Amino acid sequence: MQICKKRIFPCLFGLLFLCLSLYSCSITPPSFSSSSIQMQQHSFDVYTNELFVQDISQNTVNLHYTLANPADFGIKGHKISLGEFSKEAAAASTAHIENISAALNKFDYDALNTRQQLTYDIIQDYCAKELSASSFYYYQEPLRPTTGSQSELPILLAEYAFYTPSDVTDYLSLLTCVEKYFLQIARFEQEKAAEGLFMSSYAADTVIQSCDAFTKDPEKNYLIDTFNTRIENLSDISEEKKEAYKKENQSLVENAVIPAYEKLKKTLLELKNTGVNDAGLCYLPEGKRYYEYLVQSNTGSGKNITELQAMTERQRNLDINALHKILIKNPQLLQSSEPDIIANDPEAMLSHLLEAMQKDFFPAADSSYEINYVHESLEGALAPAFYLTAPIDDISHNVIYLNKSSQYSGIQLFTTLAHEGYPGHLYQTTGSYQAGLAPVRALFHYPGYVEGWATYVEMLSYHYAGLPEDTAQMLMLNQSALLSLYASVDMGIHYDGWNLADTVAFFHGFGISNLDTIRSIYELVVEEPSHYLKYYIGYLEFLELKAYAQETFGETYSNRAFHQAVIRIGPAPFAILKDYLKDFYTAKR
Repeated sequence: MQICKKRIFPCLFGLLFLCLSLYSCSITPPSFSSSSIQMQQHSFDVYTNELFVQDISQNTVNLHYTLANPADFGIKGHKISLGEFSKEAAAASTAHIENISAALNKFDYDALNTRQQLTYDIIQDYCAKELSASSFYYYQEPLRPTTGSQSELPILLAEYAFYTPSDVTDYLSLLTCVEKYFLQIARFEQEKAAEGLFMSSYAADTVIQSCDAFTKDPEKNYLIDTFNTRIENLSDISEEKKEAYKKENQSLVENAVIPAYEKLKKTLLELKNTGVNDAGLCYLPEGKRYYEYLVQSNTGSGKNITELQAMTERQRNLDINALHKILIKNPQLLQSSEPDIIANDPEAMLSHLLEAMQKDFFPAADSSYEINYVHESLEGALAPAFYLTAPIDDISHNVIYLNKSSQYSGIQLFTTLAHEGYPGHLYQTTGSYQAGLAPVRALFHYPGYVEGWATYVEMLSYHYAGLPEDTAQMLMLNQSALLSLYASVDMGIHYDGWNLADTVAFFHGFGISNLDTIRSIYELVVEEPSHYLKYYIGYLEFLELKAYAQETFGETYSNRAFHQAVIRIGPAPFAILKDYLKDFYTAKR
């Protein structure tokens, strides 16, 4: 499960929901009495399926958002939990990952088929990456202003689908877990402060404000209204039982969930001024190494930071030069007002996108979606838009959220919906699972692939909006160049140590001089290290992968075949995507 977000511009697997559960138990593959290929392949599938069932069962939110029907996977009577957050749990997680890597090494890699080798490579890559970060426990931050647990939990609770009556009781039990989990996070923040690693005062203020917004007007909290709506739509519960559940939910929201937020806020107020660093990660003792891990983890790129900085600058120069050529040819574009596009409301835009993309993409999987709006109490803490991934066994359950506070309209709303819907997150997620990804792949999150894909197709969508070609190209190049600025600032602040004055000077070089806006950007980048890179670096890696495909396949290359190969491979590091591209490009659809 993941929340896939549109990038955030000021005026302009949060740690609660770990992709790999924090448990030390392991599953060991059987000893092989025969080295037959069939035995190896069967045993590999058995092992990875058991690993999936074991790990996904440890966190009820992960389980529910990943599987609509857990019983079909043999999961019954699972413990209701939001997971564990402690140093002991982190150590257990490290041991668990080590066991997974060791278990995989017992298989004969050459005996596995192509899809199994792909799964093997992805799991081993993930294990190696996470084990390299095992010493950074106090550097992680579960309370980031826009991607933290306190912001994402309410949305995940509000969209917790009630497929059966047992989902209702599971949900109500989850509400009783919030206080314990937030107490664990509060204890972690106290330990971070003791280590001299607590967040900046302005980051604390932002998180405190999000807690305030959520706890305002407890009796009108939207977890009450959304629960009532969902339970009314459940047919196999009596009216009497529905009313009892409604009262229980309201009591738990008012007396368990909201107090948990208030206690968390109290801890943050006590710790607010204990942070010793209000600048980039590189000023912390192991901050530079931790940032390198974050960048690798969030982008899926194998390049080092220096290479990524050069890559970013190179693409920005190409975009700006191309933009200048268009404006020299058509200077009147500078005076153009908001361009007219072919559709106006969100549903019409998505319908148009679904049709317009056919020339470059295979038809979308058979699925449906809803468009919801962020509750006003969370508008200030969440992205302009985001997509909630569908369960892997029910790809029809898709939700796109729009944040009214962003005031997106016209071409900005159109490209945002391309990012979140078609041919973005919704198309990629449903297409990948329709193509037959192994269930275990749901445990491993690759933000660079996911957000890089959505950014890549967002750029293509300017050409689907019914605009004159030069207008569409100008807007696309401008957006790409803008994204590059945020990427450079991210690496400048956290790797090179830029302060606010450095950031101001950088933006001045591109004609951006509003100090309040730059300060807002600077603080957000400090609070969310590497956040922008998963979008922009992921996008650039897809451009490189596309160029490789064009060179490799020559006259047989087509956008449709390239995009389908990427979808069929699914989320992975870009080096692995490149290694398997030939296999999936030439395979029958």
